[in-house]
Amino acid sequence: MRVRLLYFAVLRDITGKSEEVIELPEGTRAAEIWNRLRGKHDQLAGYERPPMTAINETYVSPDQPLRDGDEVAFIPPVAGG
Repeated sequence: MRVRLLYFAVLRDITGKSEEVIELPEGTRAAEIWNRLRGKHDQLAGYERPPMTAINETYVSPDQPLRDGDEVAFIPPVAGG
């Protein structure tokens, strides 16, 4: 299946892109994508739990299974004041 990943803020800086389309096996969960990102980017290695996760613009548990054509966004925490 094909899934579109969106990267915001610090995740966009770390990955060097704002989005990408990836191929995944049926039944993959958003948390598995996060683990894949942690393996590819040293800056994320210490973050075992995914940040807030949205599938098709709705916040969900990272354990939710994905379907072909889904859009996944990991929303990093925002600091400021």
